[in-house]
Amino acid sequence: MTTSETKPRAEEHYLAAFRDFQTQRAGRETPWSRKLRANALQGFNATGFPIVRDEEWKFTDVRPITERAFAPAPLHQLNGLASGGIEDFTLGDLQSNRLVFVNGHYTPELSQLQALPQGITLGSLAEHIAHGSELVQEHLARTAGTTAPSPFTELNTAFMQDGLFLHIPNGLVIEDPIHLLFLSKASASPVMTSPRNLILVGANSQVTLIEHYASTARDEYFTNAVTEIVAGRNAVVDHYKLQMESETAFHVSTMQVQQERDVRFASHLVDLGGRLVRNNSNAVMGGEGIECTLNGLFLIAGEQHVDNHTVMDHARPHCNSFEVYTGVLGGSARGVFNGKIFVRRDAQKTDAKQSNRNLLLSNDALINTKPQLEIFADDVRCTHGATIGQLDEDALFYLRARGIDKNTARGILTYAFANDVMSGIKVEPLRALLEREVFTRLARM
Repeated sequence: MTTSETKPRAEEHYLAAFRDFQTQRAGRETPWSRKLRANALQGFNATGFPIVRDEEWKFTDVRPITERAFAPAPLHQLNGLASGGIEDFTLGDLQSNRLVFVNGHYTPELSQLQALPQGITLGSLAEHIAHGSELVQEHLARTAGTTAPSPFTELNTAFMQDGLFLHIPNGLVIEDPIHLLFLSKASASPVMTSPRNLILVGANSQVTLIEHYASTARDEYFTNAVTEIVAGRNAVVDHYKLQMESETAFHVSTMQVQQERDVRFASHLVDLGGRLVRNNSNAVMGGEGIECTLNGLFLIAGEQHVDNHTVMDHARPHCNSFEVYTGVLGGSARGVFNGKIFVRRDAQKTDAKQSNRNLLLSNDALINTKPQLEIFADDVRCTHGATIGQLDEDALFYLRARGIDKNTARGILTYAFANDVMSGIKVEPLRALLEREVFTRLARM
């Protein structure tokens, strides 16, 4: 079946699914949210799903998603899932505000919320939409898709179910991390979940966010997530995303960050699961003096496919950006990295560094990498590069000569290669979890 034959059928499926979706949500919408969803569906229908002839999707064929009739996950049912059933995903003894979403829907029974400084709003985005929040109406869907439009972002806006709404007024600090746990649970038929997070961080405020996607079963499902972050002047935001979906699942995500003057923003992404994964990470530096970091690690094997697209948009002068993406690929895995540094005409004194490093553990693994610079200012310092290689045989021999078996030696060298990203994770329980997961997966590669 050709792509041209498949594509219209997929679009028609979601058009029909949207009518049922709107009927089910009757009474839980406001006029502006219904209009927002309808406009997004119209935008999705106008463009359709991307195909490999589209430059931004050249190495990622989404037909495994479009050929399946995923249905929006219905309102959640715990089906016996209790707090003891999520212990593997709660990051040990981490003190945090934890919001749990089962198949895309907020689940207060499994969540834990602590006392916060007065004035901070933290809770379910769906509830704030239903109650007609003016802040949500002002900011929702205002940034996502502006840097790199995507039909998946439009599809998420049309079908968005729930997620975090966080508003931190000026000058407030949330000491403990906020842990967003998105759990996919077994369903009778393949489901699509559409998590949506809206995070507004005021001037001189600070927060740490952990976005965590996991599954309690090896089901086939589709997660299509969007996170919008707006950071006010001199805010500090540390963001972590851990993707541990089922290896038969599909995961597409967009993170859009809008930053004002003197913001310190850092995001660390770790991809371990998923059959087909696409991450779009876009950061706009809209004021002077910003320091922005986008780091990523993907560790994949078998038939997994992970595609990371990033955009560092330097819109104003005197901003620094740093980016390191590291890939470790075994089996017949496929990886894609496309990182763009965009320096606008007024963005003088820009300092931007980008690096993509890849380690292939088998002859069948493949990586396509494309670092990009688009510079329209003349007083800048920008560097980028990409490397692809295999384990150093001399280093491997050195370890084996000291009595270390081959698999352990390979694991030590591979972990050392991936440690650039791991060492940047400041939340100790999260780093400990990732170290265990990485070592476990390396032993199977």
